[in-house]
Amino acid sequence: MEKGYLYIMENCSYMVSLLKDFVESEFFLIDGDSLFITCVSNVNFKKGQTLHFFYIVEQFLHDFIQKEAKFVIVFFKDAENMYFSYPELQALRMILIQHLEHNTDVTIHTEFSNCLSPEWEIFLQQCYPYFLIVSERGITPCQTDFLNIFIIHALQKKISIVQPSGIESDVLRIYGYCASSCYSHRLFFEMVKYFQKSQGTGIFLYGHLKLNLGDMQKEIHQTLSLLQNLWPEGADIRSVVCSISCSVTLKLYKKMLHEAEDCENLNISADLCRMLCLTVVLLQRLPLFQRAKSRIITHVWDSTLSPFLRMLKKCEFFILKQLEARNNWNVNFTGLPDLTDNILWKNIAYYYEIEYSRGLNLELGDTLKQECLKLWNTVLLFSGDGDLGGLIPLRTTSRPFLTQKETSPGGSNQEIHKSGLIPLKAEIIEEYAGDIMSELPFLSSDDPAVLSLSKKREFDELTHWHSARPLSDDFERTRCSSDAKSKDAKGKWEIQKLHHFYHVFGKSLIGSNRSVRIVQERALPPPENSSGKKKRKHQTNAEKFIEENQKRQLAKLEKREEERWNNLSLYIEKEIKESPKSGIKRLEDFLQICPVKSVRFTAEMVGMDACFKLWMEYCLKTEAESRDISIIINLMKRIHIIHEKYSELLQNTHRQKLAKYLRYIGFDNLAHSLYPQVDSDGIWRWGLWKKDISKYSVHMGAARFQLTYMGPYLFREERSDPDPRVQHFIPDTWQRELLDVVDNNESAVIVAPTSSGKTYASYYCMEKILREGNEGVVVYVAPTKALVNQVVGTVCNLFTKALPKGLVVCGTFTRDYRHDALNCQILVTVPQCLEILLLSPHNQKWVKRMRYVIFDEVHCLGGEIGAEVWEHLLVMIRCPFLALSATISNPEHLTEWLVLIKRYWQHVESTMENSGSSQNALKASKKQQRKRIEKSSHIVRLVWYKERYNDLEKYVCSLKDNDFLIEHYHPCAALTVNHIEKYGIPLDLGFSPRESILLYDAMVHVWPEWPRMQELEPEEFSCFKNKVVIMRADAKKYEEELKKEVIHWTQLDRTKVLKDKRFNLIWQIIWAFQTLMKILRRLRGTRQCYKLHSLLRRGIGYHHGSMEYKERQVVEMLFRLKHIKVVTATSTLALGINMPCKSVVFTEDSVFLDALNFRQMSGRAGRRGEDLIGNVFFYDIPLPKIQRLLKSNVPKLKGQFPLSISLVLRLMLLVAKANDKEDAKAKALSVLQHSLMSFKRPKIECMLKFYFIYSLQFLVTEGYLNEKCVPIGYTGLVSHLHYHEPANFVLVSLLVKGLFHKLCIPISIDGRKTFSEDVMETLVVVLANLFGRRYLPPCVENFKKKFSPSIVTLDDLPKDFAAVVEEHNNRMQGNFGSFLLTISKLADMRKEYQLPLSEIDFSGKECEDSELVSHLMPGAESRTAVSPFACLSNITDQDLFDINVVNDAMLQTINLNVKNIPLLCLNKYDKTGRKCPLNAYALNFYKHGSLLALTLGNWYDLFYFNILLDICVFV
Repeated sequence: MEKGYLYIMENCSYMVSLLKDFVESEFFLIDGDSLFITCVSNVNFKKGQTLHFFYIVEQFLHDFIQKEAKFVIVFFKDAENMYFSYPELQALRMILIQHLEHNTDVTIHTEFSNCLSPEWEIFLQQCYPYFLIVSERGITPCQTDFLNIFIIHALQKKISIVQPSGIESDVLRIYGYCASSCYSHRLFFEMVKYFQKSQGTGIFLYGHLKLNLGDMQKEIHQTLSLLQNLWPEGADIRSVVCSISCSVTLKLYKKMLHEAEDCENLNISADLCRMLCLTVVLLQRLPLFQRAKSRIITHVWDSTLSPFLRMLKKCEFFILKQLEARNNWNVNFTGLPDLTDNILWKNIAYYYEIEYSRGLNLELGDTLKQECLKLWNTVLLFSGDGDLGGLIPLRTTSRPFLTQKETSPGGSNQEIHKSGLIPLKAEIIEEYAGDIMSELPFLSSDDPAVLSLSKKREFDELTHWHSARPLSDDFERTRCSSDAKSKDAKGKWEIQKLHHFYHVFGKSLIGSNRSVRIVQERALPPPENSSGKKKRKHQTNAEKFIEENQKRQLAKLEKREEERWNNLSLYIEKEIKESPKSGIKRLEDFLQICPVKSVRFTAEMVGMDACFKLWMEYCLKTEAESRDISIIINLMKRIHIIHEKYSELLQNTHRQKLAKYLRYIGFDNLAHSLYPQVDSDGIWRWGLWKKDISKYSVHMGAARFQLTYMGPYLFREERSDPDPRVQHFIPDTWQRELLDVVDNNESAVIVAPTSSGKTYASYYCMEKILREGNEGVVVYVAPTKALVNQVVGTVCNLFTKALPKGLVVCGTFTRDYRHDALNCQILVTVPQCLEILLLSPHNQKWVKRMRYVIFDEVHCLGGEIGAEVWEHLLVMIRCPFLALSATISNPEHLTEWLVLIKRYWQHVESTMENSGSSQNALKASKKQQRKRIEKSSHIVRLVWYKERYNDLEKYVCSLKDNDFLIEHYHPCAALTVNHIEKYGIPLDLGFSPRESILLYDAMVHVWPEWPRMQELEPEEFSCFKNKVVIMRADAKKYEEELKKEVIHWTQLDRTKVLKDKRFNLIWQIIWAFQTLMKILRRLRGTRQCYKLHSLLRRGIGYHHGSMEYKERQVVEMLFRLKHIKVVTATSTLALGINMPCKSVVFTEDSVFLDALNFRQMSGRAGRRGEDLIGNVFFYDIPLPKIQRLLKSNVPKLKGQFPLSISLVLRLMLLVAKANDKEDAKAKALSVLQHSLMSFKRPKIECMLKFYFIYSLQFLVTEGYLNEKCVPIGYTGLVSHLHYHEPANFVLVSLLVKGLFHKLCIPISIDGRKTFSEDVMETLVVVLANLFGRRYLPPCVENFKKKFSPSIVTLDDLPKDFAAVVEEHNNRMQGNFGSFLLTISKLADMRKEYQLPLSEIDFSGKECEDSELVSHLMPGAESRTAVSPFACLSNITDQDLFDINVVNDAMLQTINLNVKNIPLLCLNKYDKTGRKCPLNAYALNFYKHGSLLALTLGNWYDLFYFNILLDICVFV
């Protein structure tokens, strides 16, 4: 198995997000035994605490369900045998299965023997999970082999593997170590003949005591029947299990002891059973909040009790197994998760063994005594032994039950911080968190803790933190490639080179006909319906002269075009007859460039005549059995165009001809509708009465023909009135609404499908600001650098403007480079860089120049990386914005949140205008007062356009008998009844007109008596009936009616939904090429450029994240210029990259192929203005995966945790150092008050206020802020490295201690100072432990020697460095522990006493009449901020200082995660306590300098190579 396990590890080094945005598409499986092993091995779980175990299990599952995950749990029958020697685990596993079945809605499967059974193979084919959660390590070596066979089998089936022990989560997502299937897995796996280890017939309790399991099962069966007769009305599961297990065990144990002549142990066992009965009664009667106060003892059961305890657990297992088969007894399974409490049982034993014997005699209480007596009498009844005695006394023997065990404390050694907080004085604190300040304890100003605060000098941010060189802020630290202010020759040459590239790059994006637009300082023309000057009634002579001249020019043009057509017409007619395809192409080429409408009309008529004649000739041929329907399609296409676009030119003769052609091809109803007289005189005039014209008919109704064959050519209801604001096309109504938004300086959330044309509003907005003047700035925010380059190329080609010296039209700002960032009018940037500018105190003057911000792909607001940055930008900007996205399902919620933010800014502006300080600020800016800028509006509109411009049709490719098949896949085939009932039909799951017809035909076939069959018959449908030209809107209405009917069918009969199983589906993009040397020269100097160059010469390109950006740009340009036609790609093309294509092909399944990437990638097919229809092909993808990709709904945007300590420090820096204090304070308050996470959730808003206060406390005590919240000390360094939190704070601690100075002692070699290799290597180890940390799964440690010579796992920090980090963590944990104690009052305590998933309630009335209960549960330890379920395993508030305990122990309704505190874990452990080592990729690269070593030895994705470069530069 070891070789196989190395294959498992091959791709198991990276942590990925398990739940993407479209969680419905990510159905997965959980191996039940892996779930069981992970939870029972949890380091915070104490053996025997069943209720805490189920809390851990349900918390694990509830975290997935809360994030809308779809999964099932599988328990294999054969896996039960692995626990044969561990009765307590075998019983607990059975309890888990029955609890999930009886008390939750989770789907579980227990019918499969093992992963090699045929039933399991069929199940995998039918459901095909997104991934499988399975552990790589079992409790025994045999179980480990069992799980590894399971893992290899899953990988061989191309199912990815996720390890449960390393799973982590935050507010929005869940992450785990993932191993993807690869080719070696499929080659490696051979069918291993799995041996089934049958359960034995007996177990040895001691060498001389053997338990016969057959006898035990027989006794249990008989006792169960007797108990059912005794309690026929039903019983609690705890009473059933306790009474039967005690009675059967005592009965069998007595028999074994009698044979061994050992009677003393029987009385000991009876004492244990009495105390167990009392324990069960306490579980039934005591509420959880009382049990959570249980005292902590460190004793364990004496080893001599082991045989009897094992018998009890074995008995429990068989009882539950037999109960599963009994359906005629009303057993209440609600108490199943609280079946046993080992600590409570030991507490009772401790009292009777130690305290009772010393004279402490406490009353049990009448109620508890009666319940316990009833249970014990039942045990005596079924054990058949009256000599065991009564209930009282509970203890009759003197042999010790318990043994003292030395245990190390599980929690931190720190004491809970109970002193007050340092009083802080700042306006922003009072305005944001003033309402909670009274609830917090503060120290007096003369307290020693306050007086001892650091008195560092105020941070001024005028110089570098380590030298005296001038520095403004984070912006200046970014490398400036070049800008318009460059004076040296090299700088100017760089500018020219850059602009030339953007010109070539942009030309591939927008074409040459729109390459330049001269923009002058004048307003854009208003739309025709806007209020403007009224037209004068009388024309001047000059106007008359101009008008007459235009008429003459038009007449000349018309004559010239008529002559050109006369010369071409005969040739085109002849070519249509000989080669219809090329002839039609030539005709359409002429029509496209002909500017005269009358000539185009004549050409269309000629084309129609030629097609009709060709069809007649074709039909008369004897061999024409399978007719070429494309001729009729072209004929109908011409008829559509003539009827719709040239209706004013049609004469009666033309209409007669159209009617004649329609009648010939069998569309009599359309002929009559077009020209009714054809029935009376047309037949005689044309001689049709003498002819049999049926042979020319298509034998299909007109509506059915148009929907089936002419879907791509159906006319859309486009407006014909041009908009003067748009030059190159006529915008749709919803696009005009976008233009109106920009004209009115309003904000908008724009949700429209990919390729619909929503981005045009962005460029119109840019043009508007450019025309208004030279001061205004438009900021375009793109999620990736690739999109930044694309937008810059487009802008550079669209706009040119004469600007004063030093100013340019377009600039760029990314983390890697910037040019002309602050001296441009259009800044294209990424979110993190705009955040730098907005939070920079000394760039606020530039910020005030912003007139519009455009957010492209705003659904990144819910992404897994950088989501909070998008949120910060949206709440901080004062100017209007455009937020664009194609994949948001709850735009109303987003818009409502943004409206609230705009109202806040409206209030701020009105307040500032009325304040004296604001008036002084306005006087200082007289220049802006002179040049009046139109005031921004605070209105936020929602523009939601749901219709995709082009239809997408899906196809499944497969191999069958060595034949390559391509079959159409209907979208309805992806839907199931359950999915429709629960989610409905996805909003963006559209049908092409042909697919609507296929659906109708299938529905008729399934239900011939369907009541609406006639109404929805295409020829009878109201929108189609007798309509010569069916519009696309008509087809959409038909589609909607069919969808409504499908939903209605699901409510009637589950067999009525179409489920076509003929189709099957993934991942790559297909396109073609001819080399272009001018662009290919850009590949020079790139890594392995010869490979890409060689492929490009053969017409093939590829595109992925590990390529250099120059290589990706070359591929993009060549494809757009149609020099290459085939490109294979990963998800790098998903986010808005402009690479339109005809078809998209998905091949090979991947964990990264989710519904979001599918929608974005498939959106590349059939872009507007390029294709009539887009095609999507699936190859080698299981059908269930395809179905989930298609039917998943668009995701909802949810807020990420918005704050971090670094962000709080940056906000304080902005407030303290900005020139306009009021504006800076308003920005900071906007970030704090308006997080999406706390929108309409007041408790979370309150929790964030406490987080803010405790963050300030940490910053003050650490010396980053003074008492007035003014930045001091190393604030500049920490804020600069904010994206590396918590390493930024740790780095300062190391600098303050002088450890880097002690380490970096130079040596002299040949008179030159340098550093030894050991020093440099140690420095790399230190920095690699701080920055760019990437963890490996714990199992890597077991296979170090199997890997290549590469350094795989990173060494620990040197001891002196580790000591400083530990000291930092202790301070942070102390602060955070106090924070948790404070916010514990925000928890919903009603839910805290419920299991998260099953919602079984363990609250109740406290037992007050029992002295013994009060003694056992005194509540001496502090447990206010810890989950009451965790308290059952002796976890207290003290344990909140242990980073590995916090997530499992804290209250579940607090909505906080350990990731929100800046702790730098020296040693990270998974849930089972195994250490997760750090990946030593940085050290490996430093020592070997090989990228190949990184990818092979460290499993390192080159996509993250920039992280490594950042670290190298820092070193």
